[in-house]
Amino acid sequence: MWNKVRPHIELIAAVLSGFLIIIAYILELQDIALPSVAIYLLAFVIGGYAKAKYGIKKTIEDKELNVEFLMILAAVGASIIGYWTEGAILIFIFALSGALETYTMNKSRKELSALMEMQPDEAWLLKESGETVRVPVGELNTGDLVAVRPGERIPVDGEVHSGQTAVDESAISGEAIPVSKYQHDNLFAGTVNLSGSITMVMTKPSSETMFQKIIELVQSAESEKSPSQQFIERFEGRYVKIVLIVFVLMLFLPHFLVGWSWNETFYRAMVLLVVASPCALVASIMPATLAAISNGAKSGVIFKGGAHLENLSVIKAIAFDKTGTLTRGKPEVTDFIIRQDANREQVMALVAGIESQSNHPLAKAMTDYVIQQGFEPMRNLQVVDVPGNGLKTQFNGAEILIGKPGFVGEQEAYAFEGGILENLANQGKTVTFVRDGHGILAAMALKDTVRDITKSTIAELQDRGIYCIMLTGDNRKTAKAIAEETGVDEYIGECLPGDKVQHLKKLLAKYKYVAMTGDGINATTGIAMGEGTDIALETADVILMKNDLSRISYSIRLARKMQRIVKQNIFFSVAVILVLILSNFFQAISLPLGVIGHEGSTILVILNGLRMLNRNV
Repeated sequence: MWNKVRPHIELIAAVLSGFLIIIAYILELQDIALPSVAIYLLAFVIGGYAKAKYGIKKTIEDKELNVEFLMILAAVGASIIGYWTEGAILIFIFALSGALETYTMNKSRKELSALMEMQPDEAWLLKESGETVRVPVGELNTGDLVAVRPGERIPVDGEVHSGQTAVDESAISGEAIPVSKYQHDNLFAGTVNLSGSITMVMTKPSSETMFQKIIELVQSAESEKSPSQQFIERFEGRYVKIVLIVFVLMLFLPHFLVGWSWNETFYRAMVLLVVASPCALVASIMPATLAAISNGAKSGVIFKGGAHLENLSVIKAIAFDKTGTLTRGKPEVTDFIIRQDANREQVMALVAGIESQSNHPLAKAMTDYVIQQGFEPMRNLQVVDVPGNGLKTQFNGAEILIGKPGFVGEQEAYAFEGGILENLANQGKTVTFVRDGHGILAAMALKDTVRDITKSTIAELQDRGIYCIMLTGDNRKTAKAIAEETGVDEYIGECLPGDKVQHLKKLLAKYKYVAMTGDGINATTGIAMGEGTDIALETADVILMKNDLSRISYSIRLARKMQRIVKQNIFFSVAVILVLILSNFFQAISLPLGVIGHEGSTILVILNGLRMLNRNV
């Protein structure tokens, strides 16, 4: 029962305080003075206890005065000069605004709580006997086989061992479209198995799952304060001291300078304590930041703190790695040209039979292509790897070579099919040749293909005034072809890791705020892609949990919206404070109205910050 009541204890105390104030006020109207004062005191204690305790504790710990201290002082001062009702109302509204602030802050953490609830506690362990047993996830070990039925959440990170299915990975990627999963495909804890029964093999301990890392990252991000928030908090301590100095002066000077009565002088000093308090200003940044971090986590984007959101909002240039970022990161066969007098089926089966015995990425791409075309690789071929050149074997009494032009015969390779090599190379493709006893038998062109979303993402970034440059270690021809296809503003080919550092320094000198996808250690903001790899999780400032470039533009839109809301909050809160202070000096505002204006503005800036929870940015 207590666990259900505890999160709402501040609100209950505020409401009870308000109820007591009404009773005391009724008694006061009936000239029953002593009981009304006692009830006012009770309202003070019940409504103000939590804020008073927090304010005193923070003052002692930080050795800095805070807004809670000002509120306590104002309420006590009002009661001393006989304004029990106003002092009690101040405590009531301050307690109510504090309760609402706690509620709204908890609301901004709702997405994190939802993530934590998605982690399964138990799993179906598949024993060697074929029997499935329900066990706690913490008892599973790497290498265990786990059965996952349709509709169940995947309990641990691993890969498909048998079966096929579709998985809802929106909890990690933010992408609502289910992902088809086949043998050896990766699976992530917390995602939902939608259609087929599968058996998976566990590849990571339950404490190291992708889901757990996301939760840890979001938790640490929420505790990390942005530079603006740190400035506001430093400003708060100094500002409170200034207010107290002015308050002390207000206790005496108006009486002598403008002829106010002592009662009016003290009253206005109390009002000043209330309306000059920077509660709304202090609340201008953190709720919006927490809401933006929660929003990003739900959308498959992890920000490692408010500082990175601030930096991303002012980014003027983005440097992209090519491989795995602008492109898919895996070579694919785009052209397979065979000599006219050759048997196509035999050639493709022969190529796949040779390449299937190599671990090179190009070899795997060629083997997969042949299999996708419906041909079976030849078996029992004796293949020899010639390092730096290619592969060779014997077939039907002739030597078969597969490799680069210099290995199979450079002149014949360049002359094959009317000089097709140069044309394919100009398109940024890598060409591999096959030679038999009669000359060049076939040519295969491979390319790391550009992602479907790349061009539109680059165009959107450019529309937002962001300069896009590609840095790649590929040769200039390949770099040029990819740059033309993606639409980036500039490209630099044959770029070694050390060269990237130098180019980033130049970009930083020119644009000041620069993001880098991939290795962004030397940039203002490092953005990692690639299914949330362990290294990316450690080094990046912003993590895109899926290889979805559109999340970059989404992140920038989110960061810029957050900055707009923060500026709105700051300008609004400062304006309210100035208007209330001036109104007090002109004796145009009472203590209750000052309380309503001050605390109302605080609640408004918090609610404005919560607009960041809206995923439509």
